[in-house]
Amino acid sequence: MTKKIFWENPYQSELTSYVTNIDGQMIELSETIFYAESGGQESDHGTIGGIEVVHAEKAGKRIFYTLKSVPSFSVGDSVITQINWPRRYALMKLHFAAELVLECFYQQLTIEKIGAHIAADKSRIDFYYDGNIGKLAEEIEKQVQAIIDADLAIESRFSDISQERRYWKIDGFSEVPCGGTHIRRTSEVGKIKLRRKNPGRGKERVEITVE
Repeated sequence: MTKKIFWENPYQSELTSYVTNIDGQMIELSETIFYAESGGQESDHGTIGGIEVVHAEKAGKRIFYTLKSVPSFSVGDSVITQINWPRRYALMKLHFAAELVLECFYQQLTIEKIGAHIAADKSRIDFYYDGNIGKLAEEIEKQVQAIIDADLAIESRFSDISQERRYWKIDGFSEVPCGGTHIRRTSEVGKIKLRRKNPGRGKERVEITVE
């Protein structure tokens, strides 16, 4: 099992850890700051031992990293992991913006989420809904911006350490299960913008950007 330092300190962009497994171009580490895609949030970009990571995959409590070339290092060697920090921070902000938007929708409407994707330029949430959520999205944009501007503290902890289940919480607002990387305060999100789209019959999409 790889220790996930990206949960303990999502702001850390460099880490020295040990190689625990190598299979061709695929490796595992003792500890990692390199997030692998999960819950719709894209993987980090960066290098391990100076080699570009081309794929990161989460499998249970393990994370496998596929490198661009076969590594020269061996099992037991220490290596430096470096992640693209500006991209990670953009993902963190857009991830939490999407979390706030989704929770506000849930609090105001009976609606089913069917998908989500968090990229470095925008995030999106897809719903099953027979109607147009455009007007409500305008209201939720204002509601979420008020939460952001309030500069509220965001708590992110384990609900079950053995199963690696985590949650985020804002006192007086909500507590939500989530295993992504989170910012510390709502004000870090910045200025939010929502855009409603219709991806197909009976479906609604909200795209989220921040600046």
